[in-house]
Amino acid sequence: MEIGFIAEQILNGFQLGILLFLLAAGLTLVFGIMDLVNLAHGSLYMVGAFFAATLTLWTDSFIIGLLLALPLTMVFGMVLEFVALRTLYARGHMDQVLATFGLILFLNELVRIIWGPAGLAIPLPVFLDGSLSLPLGIVYPTYRMFIILVGIAVAIGLYWLVAKTRLGMLIRAGASNRTMVAALGVNIRLLFTLVFGLGAMLAGLGGMLIAPINQAQIGMGEDILILAFVVIVIGGIGSIRGAFIAAILAGVIDTMGRAFLDVLLLTFLQENAAETAGPALSSMLIYILMAAILFFRPQGLFPPRGG
Repeated sequence: MEIGFIAEQILNGFQLGILLFLLAAGLTLVFGIMDLVNLAHGSLYMVGAFFAATLTLWTDSFIIGLLLALPLTMVFGMVLEFVALRTLYARGHMDQVLATFGLILFLNELVRIIWGPAGLAIPLPVFLDGSLSLPLGIVYPTYRMFIILVGIAVAIGLYWLVAKTRLGMLIRAGASNRTMVAALGVNIRLLFTLVFGLGAMLAGLGGMLIAPINQAQIGMGEDILILAFVVIVIGGIGSIRGAFIAAILAGVIDTMGRAFLDVLLLTFLQENAAETAGPALSSMLIYILMAAILFFRPQGLFPPRGG
């Protein structure tokens, strides 16, 4: 087995991990600070993709469409929080699950009404629609490397925001003791709205980045949302650092498992059995990892201590 092929699969896993991080970062902020179980977070991933697709087609520029879609998705998330989710903060998690599940159905149908049932493709600019020659003889798509670099930049920026700014201080304080923060005169409702808008923008960015590869499609955020929940459990609910490390770990394990597990099983199973068991086991690897980590560290790898 070539080293170059293994390295390429690791990069693919890293790219999947970046998308998981963008979704999980917003999810862990909302859950960790607002104590809101938001199953509709994946719908924001979908909405961001459709915003980016529409704006890219209008402006004839993927970069401009992306830059315009980011604040639009943030505003959409803030309006959604104000109109539909604010009343759920005082309710139990089961009420939140039921309400946000209904919101998934509503947003899917809303997208279907506005954009139609078919997906929207996003054309890439010439400078992103090619390949890069990397060491070890790896030829890797330029756009996938772009996703990795954007994700790393966002992770650094988010860490700076949470750890080094006044807004980040309030976010960390709100996660620790929202009652005390409110008592000190901070508008906790406005803080929650801003945090939700930030989470929506991060989720939307993930959808925008994957849309040129898979198209913007109705329900596209539902499958990846399950993995995002696994990521925040592994990393530690409320921890940005934990979300990043767990997302990369989950992405690489998932990708490597799908690429090589059936080959590994051939060493001690017959071909038919290996081809059947390989995909099934590879889809279980992340959940096995989660169970193992929770056994030894019930609060996750990096329990939040201020981010």
